Amino acid sequence: MKCPFCGCLDSQVKDSRLSEDNTCIRRRRECPECGSRFTTFERVMLRELTVVKRNGEKARFDRDKLARSIQLAVRKRPITPERVEKIVNSIQRRLESSGEAEIASTTIGEYAMEALANLDKVAYIRFASVYKDFCTAADFEEFVNKIDELAKHKSNVEE
Repeated sequence: MKCPFCGCLDSQVKDSRLSEDNTCIRRRRECPECGSRFTTFERVMLRELTVVKRNGEKARFDRDKLARSIQLAVRKRPITPERVEKIVNSIQRRLESSGEAEIASTTIGEYAMEALANLDKVAYIRFASVYKDFCTAADFEEFVNKIDELAKHKSNVEE
C-alpha cells in the first residue's frame, strides 16, 4: 500500500480488525521510510460499478463520494457516523446485487433519499435540495408540502 505521506510503495500492517458492522477490515499501517502511520479499509466488491450521470458521462462508482454527500446532509443532526456507514453499505450492496454494471446516478440519489427519509426529515430535505437542484425558497416549500401530504396520507391509511 502506497504511503499517503511520502509516496513509498511499501507499508507494513501493524494491526487488522473487523469493522463494527463486519463489512470491512480496518488495517493500521506504518511506512518504513518516513515512519508515518495510517489506516486503510478493505471491503468486498461484488462487481465494478459504473455510474451514468445525467449528462451521459460515465464514471467509476465512488463510495466515498456517496458517503460525503450523506455526511453533509446529516451534519449537525443526531446521527452517528456508524449509521451513515450502514446506509452507504446498504446502498452499495443494493447497487452491486442489482445485476447491472451501469447504474444511473438518479438511482443512487433515489436510494440515498429513501434511506434519509426513513432516518431524518431534515437530512432528507438537505439532500433533496442538492439532488433536485432547488433554486428558490418556493422549491423548498413545495417539497416540504409534498412530504407533509405524504405523511398525512400515510397516517390516514394506518388508522
